[in-house]
Amino acid sequence: MIVELGHFALILALMVACVQAVVPMWGASRGDPVLMALAGPAAIAQFLLVAVAFGVLTWAFVVSDFSLAVVTANSHTLKPMLYKVTGVWGNHEGSLLLWVLILALFGASAAVFGRNLPARLRSRVIAVQGLIGVAFLAFLILTSNPFWRLEVPPLDGQDLNPLLQDPGLAFHPPFLYLGYVGLSMAFSFAVAALIEGRVDAAWARWVRPWTLAAWVFLTIGIALGSWWAYYELGWGGFWFWDPVENASFMPWLLAAALLHSAIVVEKRESLKSWTILLAILAFGFSLIGTFIVRSGVITSVHSFANDPERGVFILGILAFFTGGALVLYAWRAGVMEAKGIFGLVSRESALVANNVLLAVAAFVVFIGTIWPLLAELFMGRTVSVGEPFFNAAFTPFFVLLALILPAGAMLAWKRGDLNRVLRSLVPAMIAAAALALLAFAMQTGRSALGPIGVLLGAWVVFGAVVDLWSRTGRGGDRLGRLARLPRADWGKAVAHGGMGMVIFAVAALNAWKVEKVLVVQEGQSFELGSYSVRLDKVDQVQGPNYTSTMATMAVLRGGNEIFVLQPEKRIYPVQAMPTTEAAIGYSLLNDIYLVIGDPQAGGGWAVRAYIEPFANWLWAGCGLMALGGLLSLSDRRYRVAAGARRGAAQGVPAE
Repeated sequence: MIVELGHFALILALMVACVQAVVPMWGASRGDPVLMALAGPAAIAQFLLVAVAFGVLTWAFVVSDFSLAVVTANSHTLKPMLYKVTGVWGNHEGSLLLWVLILALFGASAAVFGRNLPARLRSRVIAVQGLIGVAFLAFLILTSNPFWRLEVPPLDGQDLNPLLQDPGLAFHPPFLYLGYVGLSMAFSFAVAALIEGRVDAAWARWVRPWTLAAWVFLTIGIALGSWWAYYELGWGGFWFWDPVENASFMPWLLAAALLHSAIVVEKRESLKSWTILLAILAFGFSLIGTFIVRSGVITSVHSFANDPERGVFILGILAFFTGGALVLYAWRAGVMEAKGIFGLVSRESALVANNVLLAVAAFVVFIGTIWPLLAELFMGRTVSVGEPFFNAAFTPFFVLLALILPAGAMLAWKRGDLNRVLRSLVPAMIAAAALALLAFAMQTGRSALGPIGVLLGAWVVFGAVVDLWSRTGRGGDRLGRLARLPRADWGKAVAHGGMGMVIFAVAALNAWKVEKVLVVQEGQSFELGSYSVRLDKVDQVQGPNYTSTMATMAVLRGGNEIFVLQPEKRIYPVQAMPTTEAAIGYSLLNDIYLVIGDPQAGGGWAVRAYIEPFANWLWAGCGLMALGGLLSLSDRRYRVAAGARRGAAQGVPAE
């Protein structure tokens, strides 16, 4: 009976979403306050109904209700409770329900926190959110119903994909979806503005907090996914340019461009057309990511579904929303006339360069991701696009972005003095060059990638520090003024500093990594850089729902034992699937990364060992970027209500 309640709640949510999509939009076109007022209650009701459905599905997983097909396919009575809960979104149907839940959450948030928005704009934004909800609820109910019953329930389930039975996967998908779906708010604001025929500074102020929140969630989600791939897959890397990784990276790049472009609209009433286009494309690429993950057209180690029919449905959603928005964009081109004029050397120009580099980088990733599909469809050839292509094609754009970022952030609006800015950045240049020379002097027989990464990363970090310090003015008590700077200024500096750390860590990991693959006998030692690694023993261990071959390995340096690591090779009997559990010794400067393989015919065990330099700096840099976004989001000037009050006071043009 409880399961039927969840199913019924989903159907009711679809009906409410239809009302939410139609009635407020109609009311806005007629100027009817009663009809427009229905937007908020409808959005909240839709969220509550979807939350009931999600709660029911979670209950079914917790109690192992194998009368549901999705529980049977993705759970097991012996599975730990944490993975029973995460199993709710560790599959296509449940993850799509989570997507719809978060979509409804953003619609309800717009209803609650957007009460001071102009009535027509608010009702249209919520109506567009409702229309997106209609599409995904219909997709969920018609093709991916999580409440589908089995006529004869089995005694036990088939277990969750072993790769997903990991704490990192408990948090990675929800954060990623908060980012993916959060971009729907930027899309809804863009479509509402196009319908209304008004794109101005007030609109940019309203849309920025939603975009910033989505970007922060995407940053956290991508970082968690990268960290999971690093320690779970056992491949000794943090990023593999996998199609599903790329599916989240492309919207992140476009959301970053949108954030910076909206600043120009807010400050200078320029780049209106480009900003609206970015808002459409950012959500469009989120839908493309959904298509990649759920259609099965592109193979990935962590895609959710392999069903072309579902892919066609998602493709229809993508075509309707992205195509429809672009048609509306073309029709309303005349209302997006830029007012601000700026010189070639100005902060506006630097932000334009930032946007171009981020957008082209996203396009490069997109081409590399879909090229195997295009080659197979139109040329009948099977091709593979891997890490060499992405590194060669993508890296130059981020190198240029890092070079211009510190100076561009400090240029004045309208007309800037580049010489003055560069003079103030001389200390940052000297410090970055000194660190790069130190790295070059310390490394022997290696490529220039490491020193270049040090130079770029340090340039961005020190440039952010100089930018922040320059805002304290001159004279005494500069530290006091520094502490009193707006949170948005601190957020920008922290986020840019985090990006510098990421650039450095990526270069260090690629340039200075040490790798060994060898066969080791029990009791035997081998050298790994300046470390010595000894294989003490290999045991067979029984886990709660798996059997494990567990090695015990000691890591020594200078004769002193610093780590005892236990890499595993697990077998999950229900799915008969092996997984590799790397053992990692974490430290500030180096990670020791060990993987145990299969026993060898001549005796001994296959072992892969790595030194991963500055790996923790990568996760710390991602954390700083997210923290910077949160600091900016906490600035009262960036809250929706603050901008909305000013916008409401200006009124809304009559239609």
